Formats: sequence, structure tokens, C-alpha cells
Amino acid sequence: MGKTADLTAVQKAIIDTLKREGKTQKEISERIGCSQSAVSRHLSGKSVGRKKCGKKRCTTRRGDRTLRKIVEKDRLQTLGDLRKQWTESGVETSRATVHRRVLLNQKQRQKRLTWATEKQHWTVAQWSKVLFSDESKFCMSFGNQGARVWRKTGEKEMPKCLKSSVKYPQSVMVWGAMSAAGVGPLCFIKGRVNAASYQEILEHFMLPSAEKLYGDEDFDFQHDLAPAHSAKTTGKWFTDHGITVLNWPANSPDLNPIENLWDIVKRKFRDARPNTLDELKPAIEASWASITPQQCHRLIGSMPRRIEAVISAKGFPTKY
Repeated sequence: MGKTADLTAVQKAIIDTLKREGKTQKEISERIGCSQSAVSRHLSGKSVGRKKCGKKRCTTRRGDRTLRKIVEKDRLQTLGDLRKQWTESGVETSRATVHRRVLLNQKQRQKRLTWATEKQHWTVAQWSKVLFSDESKFCMSFGNQGARVWRKTGEKEMPKCLKSSVKYPQSVMVWGAMSAAGVGPLCFIKGRVNAASYQEILEHFMLPSAEKLYGDEDFDFQHDLAPAHSAKTTGKWFTDHGITVLNWPANSPDLNPIENLWDIVKRKFRDARPNTLDELKPAIEASWASITPQQCHRLIGSMPRRIEAVISAKGFPTKY
């Protein structure tokens, strides 16, 4: 699992409580979503005074304001142009950092920060009551995955060093949901998603997912702010069904653990290497079905750290 982030005060309190109840370190680590070694270090007192993990923020607030002024001069500049001007102003950074800094405006960042602050003290048990959902696109062609070729100078045009690509590769859009208990059934989406079609997905796939993962227990439903999701008729659908929707900040895929789950599914999907559209859907279904409840529980257990990362970054996007 690598270097473990410091436990929050809430996690430490839960560890102490569960230990008094006679739970083993393994049971405690699975309950709160951290490594067993982190539990052991806390109980033995070795975690006291540990230095914080993670990379130090590479830009200052003043430097961020300089970047905003550069962007406001010309909204059509490329990332390369923005980085060049930012570097010339005295801020040495990468294209990825430029992209993160200009992705959200001040209002959006403030909303993310406010939301994270409100959820700062939520426990893993509370996050386990949230059914996370999202749509994702699966392509049969892997030409856009950044494939590299080993070659010598002058061999650029050799047939063995070239790879064909498809301009419009065959693909499917899928909807899925997950909780700390596992994943629900996948929905393969045909055509564009509007409010009406999204409510059909909720009716025939979200409700069965909730029944499978929560039974008769209460839960909160999470989705992003896509137009079909935030439509008035969709809101009425949730009200009619008595389902609470978790308020969610815009442009926050870094806060949604299902984004990491899609990455896991797509890695497994690529290993299957489907060659036809008939093989595409079964490969996706098999990859999704291979996800274990333990994997989902670990991802849900990362929510407190995601929240802390957004607060530390003052609302800026974080790579998780």
C-alpha cells in the first residue's frame, strides 16, 4: 500500500474504541479503510510525530493570481503558452500544474472548499452509507492510450514502428454504482442521456443496486451535476421515491471514489483485448464483476483523505 497518510482524529478515536471492544487489528483496518500497519503504529504509539506524507505545494497564492491574470488576457491560449508565460513571470512548474490551476474559477473552488469543510468530520461509516454513481466510456481501440515504440533514429516511418488508429472507434457508455459493500448492476447506455432516460436508469438499475447493497437500510445517493442529473423532473423523481441525494460540488471527479474504480475496471478490460463489438460488452461486464467488496471498501475508506486534500489545496483540484 506504500506510505500511509496520517490518520485523522476521528479514525484514531474509532481505532481506540474498536480495540476496547476486542476487535483485531485486521478487523479495525477493514472497518475504517486504512492499512493494518497504520492501526498497529497508532496502537503502539509509533505514529506520534510522523512527518506528513505527500508532495509540497509547488506554487504560491501570489503565483496563482499571476496565472489568472495571464489567462484573462487571452482565453484561447494553449497550456504550453500559459506555462511559458507563467515561467517567464518567475514560476517554474509543469503543464499538469497549469491545467489544475486554471480548471476551476474562484467561485467553484470556494464551493468545493465549503463542501469539503462541511464533510471534514464525516466518518468512514457515514461514507459507507453513500451510493456513488457515474458514467464512463469504454473504447475498443486503444490508439489514444499513449502507446510508445522502441526505435532508433531514422526509423520513424518504418512499418514496424507505426500503429494504425481509428478516428471514431467503437465504444459504449456505461452507468454504474458502488458502495463500501460492492458494486451494483451495470447499465449500457444507448444514445444521449436526457432527464427521461436517466430516470429510467435510476428506476431499473439504481434501485436494484441500492437493494443489493443496502437492503432495507437508508442510504444517500451521489451523482454529479450533469444536466440530466440536476433536472427538475429528476429531482422530483428522487422526492417521490423518498431518496436523499448528497449535495455535490461541481467539477469534482477527484472526490468521487468510483472514478478510481473505473480505472481499475479499464485496466482489466484492456487485458481482455476485445476485438469486436460483440466481445466488448462481455469484457466490460467481466471486468466489473471481478471487483471485490474489499476493493470498494478501501476506496470508500479514502474519502476522509480526499476531503483533507481539497481543504489543504484550498479548493483546487487534487490528483488522487
